Order: sequence, then structure tokens, then C-alpha cells
Amino acid sequence: MTAHLDLPVGPDALAAARQVVRSALVGWGYEDLEDVADAVLVADELVSNAVRHGGGCLRLHVHARDDEVTVSAVDGSAVVPRRRDPDGDGGRGLRIIEALSQAWGVEDLPDGGKRVWVRLVRSA
Repeated sequence: MTAHLDLPVGPDALAAARQVVRSALVGWGYEDLEDVADAVLVADELVSNAVRHGGGCLRLHVHARDDEVTVSAVDGSAVVPRRRDPDGDGGRGLRIIEALSQAWGVEDLPDGGKRVWVRLVRSA
């Protein structure tokens, strides 16, 4: 099952992303609230990073198959996310993603943008 969302530019993108991920997973039968909350938090971090560092998040994708959920955000920047030391201005996003996910990565897109994806596994 797959959901795609073109996101509004700016801070409204975060609320839209959270709502779509939550609604899609619950609608697809993901009943464990911790799994849903983890996916929502990952989407929030991905979109927040895209809005802040990637020139705006253009699209959000959620894909579920068996026990795996992949959440990805597409933005127009070719700059690859990197871990940095947390400070009062941020720096926690990738640490959160790494703590919650099975894997994550970045794919360059032909138009110069990128897709950052995160794979989550359902709780047993």
C-alpha cells in the first residue's frame, strides 16, 4: 500500500505530513500505537529537515508492505543530510531517525533534488 502527498510549502507541511502518515497507517490496519507514533515522528523529522535545510519538502511517500513501513521525503536540494551535534537550534533529527529505524538512506534525483527514506519495522 502506498500513499503520496504533495506538501504545502512552509510549516504547514509538518502538520499535513503527520496527519497523512497517521491516517494511512491506521487505515491500513497498523494498530500498534507505538508503531504509528514512530512513523509519524519520523515523517515529522524528515519534513522538518526538508523545510529547514532542503528548500522545502515537495512530496511525502508512505509505503507499507508486510511488517515494513517506508517513509520518504523529496525536496529540491542535493545537499545530503548529515549528523551534527545537538544545540539549541537543532541537530537531533538524524539521531531520532537512527534510533527508531531499521535503515535510512538518500537517493539523488535526476532534477537535482533528493529523496530521503527511512525504513521502519513493525513491533513484534
